[in-house]
Amino acid sequence: MPVADNVPLGPTGGSPTAQEEFEEYAEKAKILPENTTNESKLILYGLYKQATVGPVNTARPGIFNQRDRAKWDAWKAVEGKSQDEAMSDYITKVKQLQEGAAAA
Repeated sequence: MPVADNVPLGPTGGSPTAQEEFEEYAEKAKILPENTTNESKLILYGLYKQATVGPVNTARPGIFNQRDRAKWDAWKAVEGKSQDEAMSDYITKVKQLQEGAAAA
């Protein structure tokens, strides 16, 4: 069965592992369409942090630091997800944003 040229292979030469696919989509997320909303970016941020760090491990930023506070809130919103679930949801969200941009 042929494999697409740009798809990284997993350690056994088969499909990419969940971690490899996550890393691939983390790179793709760096070049999201310009019309990507802040809400979508915050969702991605929260899922990324949950997938890579796990549950929130810092204090909530103060009221005068709105940007970091919004990012912290986005991370806190997905705190109950496992790291694998957060990776999967992150990949799905990036795919949705890419497809939405392609359809526009």
